[in-house]
Amino acid sequence: MLNTILKQPSVIDNLWQSENILLRNAILCVVGTLLLAVSAQVKVPIGPVPISMQTFVVMLIGVTYGMSLGGFTVLLYLMYGIAGLPVFASGIGAAVLLGPSGGYLIGFWFAALVAGFLAQNGFTRSFPRMMVLGIAASATVYVTGLLQLGAVIGWDKPIFQLGLLPFIYGDCLKIILVAALMRGFLSRINHPKS
Repeated sequence: MLNTILKQPSVIDNLWQSENILLRNAILCVVGTLLLAVSAQVKVPIGPVPISMQTFVVMLIGVTYGMSLGGFTVLLYLMYGIAGLPVFASGIGAAVLLGPSGGYLIGFWFAALVAGFLAQNGFTRSFPRMMVLGIAASATVYVTGLLQLGAVIGWDKPIFQLGLLPFIYGDCLKIILVAALMRGFLSRINHPKS
């Protein structure tokens, strides 16, 4: 069923073909979760939800790993955090998922799935399509993030001013960066210089 909705292999499937897919995927998951953990530490604490580089890494993981492996990698990252490893930007343990930033963390999983799905359905073919991919992935983070933030701090608070507006400019820049990096990378792979 999944193969019928995913029109093409992921970027990583095209780049790294291996006889031992399990080992390859394990290595990629470890690398992806480490990148997410490091990107969580690149943060600006501005309020109930810090600004971090995680959305940038989530989009890259989704686009390069594809829907299945990208989604699993982010899910593994969340499990590391729930288990108490210091991988989240705003705390340690399962309680973080119940706090103000928990919806954003859960949204990372959805964003990786959306980015991977769109990438495997032709959205890496042009810069405008990559922008749509980035906007769609970011929107999933905002939806789950704002719902959780409102539930935790109360809907009478300025939810959009606290959980959306501070992130818009940075996320637009991250989307442009991911789109530019992937388009440049994929054009070099598809049309190498002789």
